[in-house]
Amino acid sequence: MTCLPAKVDKTLGLVIDLDTCVGCHACVTACKGWNDQGYGVPLSDQDPYGADPSGTFLNRVHSYQVEVADAAPQIVNFPRSCLHCADAPCVTVCPTGASYKRAEDGIVLVNEDACIGCGLCAWACPYGAREMDVAAGVMKKCTLCVDRIYNDQLPEQDREPACVRTCPTGARHFGDLSNPQSAVSRLVEARGGYALMPEIGTGPVNRYLPPRKKGAGLSGPLTPLVDLPATGLAGWLDRLLGKL
Repeated sequence: MTCLPAKVDKTLGLVIDLDTCVGCHACVTACKGWNDQGYGVPLSDQDPYGADPSGTFLNRVHSYQVEVADAAPQIVNFPRSCLHCADAPCVTVCPTGASYKRAEDGIVLVNEDACIGCGLCAWACPYGAREMDVAAGVMKKCTLCVDRIYNDQLPEQDREPACVRTCPTGARHFGDLSNPQSAVSRLVEARGGYALMPEIGTGPVNRYLPPRKKGAGLSGPLTPLVDLPATGLAGWLDRLLGKL
């Protein structure tokens, strides 16, 4: 069975500032720690201290070195998790309806009781945001900490995703991106926030604030790709950096 995209009442998501993210991985650790509790079964790891470790993470941070003319190379840290797309391909391809988009807030979730671990959603996701939990045999992904943001047992300041609450540099922001007056929407407007690979038509909710230009300007292997269509995450980042 397939599920049509939901008409949502509000659109919750993240705004991530690539200028202030320092790649410390505090968001990764906080996400892993919180969701070990929220999922009931801890996100599994295989041979974590061995020669070939692997594991299930809902949030990852990638780092890129960008050559800067007449200056030291610039490091851009790029956090990646589910973007809770408006037209989420993971939802439409799911044969059991386990992947679904909530009408009340636009969050894309997985009903693990219905998930058969076929992996179609991971193949369909252009952002690589789905991960198979080997121990549980089901697909897992960012939930925007839905069990935190609506939890009235937590202090109000803690009712936001664990990654946002933990970020030491304030690079991560959370709110309603469908409301043009929300703090996150105003931040996107002020800083020229980008959607990730918008040309593929999935309507990603999360936005990235571009790193501010440093030094004399960007050059090197990334710049020749500026005028080319993005081909995946690296291509999109190339175009973003080329606009600085």
